[in-house]
Amino acid sequence: MLSCDICGETVTSEPDMKAHLLIVHMENEVICPFCKLSGMNYDEMCFHIETAHFEQNELERSFARINTIQYRTSDNRKDNTLQCRMEVNSSVHSACASNHPKILAQSLPNDGTLKQKAFYSENLTEARKFLKSKEKECDLSKIKGSIYETTYSPPECPFCGRIEDCSQDMENHVKTKHANLLDTPSEDHDQPLYDCPMCGLICTNYHILQEHVDLHLEESSFGQGIDRVQCSRDLELAHQLQQEEDRKRRSEESQQEMGEFQKLQRQYGLDNSGGYKQQQLRNMEIEVNRGRMHPSEFHRRKADMMESLAIGIDDGKTKTSGIIEALYRYYQNAATEVRRVWLSTEVDHFHSSFGDKGWGCGYRNFQMLLSSLLRNDAYDDCLKGMSIPCIPKIQSMIEDAWKEGFDPQGASQLNNRLQGTKAWIGACEVYTLLTSLRVKCHIVDFHKSTGPLGTHPRLFEWILNYYSSEREGSPKVVCTSKPPIYLQHQGHSRTVVGIEERKNRTLCLLIFDPGCPSREMQKLLKQDMEASNLKQLRKFVGNLKHKQYQIVAVEGVLSSEEKVARRQASQVFTAEKIP
Repeated sequence: MLSCDICGETVTSEPDMKAHLLIVHMENEVICPFCKLSGMNYDEMCFHIETAHFEQNELERSFARINTIQYRTSDNRKDNTLQCRMEVNSSVHSACASNHPKILAQSLPNDGTLKQKAFYSENLTEARKFLKSKEKECDLSKIKGSIYETTYSPPECPFCGRIEDCSQDMENHVKTKHANLLDTPSEDHDQPLYDCPMCGLICTNYHILQEHVDLHLEESSFGQGIDRVQCSRDLELAHQLQQEEDRKRRSEESQQEMGEFQKLQRQYGLDNSGGYKQQQLRNMEIEVNRGRMHPSEFHRRKADMMESLAIGIDDGKTKTSGIIEALYRYYQNAATEVRRVWLSTEVDHFHSSFGDKGWGCGYRNFQMLLSSLLRNDAYDDCLKGMSIPCIPKIQSMIEDAWKEGFDPQGASQLNNRLQGTKAWIGACEVYTLLTSLRVKCHIVDFHKSTGPLGTHPRLFEWILNYYSSEREGSPKVVCTSKPPIYLQHQGHSRTVVGIEERKNRTLCLLIFDPGCPSREMQKLLKQDMEASNLKQLRKFVGNLKHKQYQIVAVEGVLSSEEKVARRQASQVFTAEKIP
């Protein structure tokens, strides 16, 4: 539906609106909006307004200024002052248009709406054209006379409808009462305009600009609030992700530590996978399954093992005796490169079996050391009636020593339990067991290398001093009364049974290794033993390059009082350190 801007009548289509304007408004009588003059055509009325009502020029300039400001503002951000001026323009335009239907029809666009700027620009131009044409056709005074002879009516204010007696009074009324709407160009030039620093909107009043900017700030605060909420959520999410990552990392570290701990437990025989008995049976079963052991042999060995465990004595199946005597014969008759050699007392060699392979070297070396002490009369008092114990029995003896109060720290590290496990033992456990048996011994710790390339020449010198008190004038081969030496390093232990001094003054240790099987050791018992057979025993300075070595050297027998004193001293284990 379309509504007529002059009379308010509504029509259904644009052609109907044009017909309505033509019939109702353009054919009616034209009346001056200021003085109510009538009885003339459209062109004459335009000339009358142009000449008789000079204030129309000011109104035109005011409308032009208002429209200019309207076009400079943003379509979606109109302040209250501009909206007010638009309403004034509309009212003035309606007042003029109601008395000038021809003018309205000519300025009416296709959509049936009124445009103030188009109204004044088009119709004033037509008035000027009419004036010039009349001046050419007739004398200007005659035209004026004919105009003023018509009926006169007092002017009416186009803004508020007030009626004055003359046009001068109406002009004064408009200037005084409606000055804010009819500013002159010079006044408009002097009035300051305010640009919005955020969107560029132009305002004529500082307070309006301030309200407008406050709206921007409120929108910005709202956006910042949303940003803060989003930032808080992002921070919370990042915190949750960090906590999850920390938990995952701690879980992985815990699993890694547990894996390493279990690996160490397996390495040192503390994984509750059984002890000597279980491993012996399991390995013999594997040999039977592989066809390398007859079932009858399996049952015979099992019976022997059960008997050995029952009485606590080693069955001797891994023992090799007589090696020290064979070495004495060899050095007497051969070994021309050796200047002197010192040998320990007679000692048996024990090697690992199916039951202790991979973890029983410390127990086997203790058996070697004990086999030498049992042959020495000086130790009959403390070892009277004792035989070489089996490995489970040795474990039981160490546990008994812990119960007496020896080495509580070592006992705690091994959970106070050795029986039924494959736990390794070292120099401290051997010392604890010998001291509990009243065998006097001490530990010497070679905690770092004392020679080039990580070697330990001080270790060789110490062992030489242990076996020999006077080197000069002694025979080539010396069978001392000294027991063998327990030698420990990382991951393995062996037994030192002698030392060679070569003609070039270099030293060479003679070592029994529990990892060497009996068939190799028995080659040393041959009458025609060759130097190559000693290769497995000889260890030169360049062969011992572990970071640290510990030795347990036996010195004699302890009295009961000395045993008690050493038990107290073992609460905090100390050792002699070289260097």
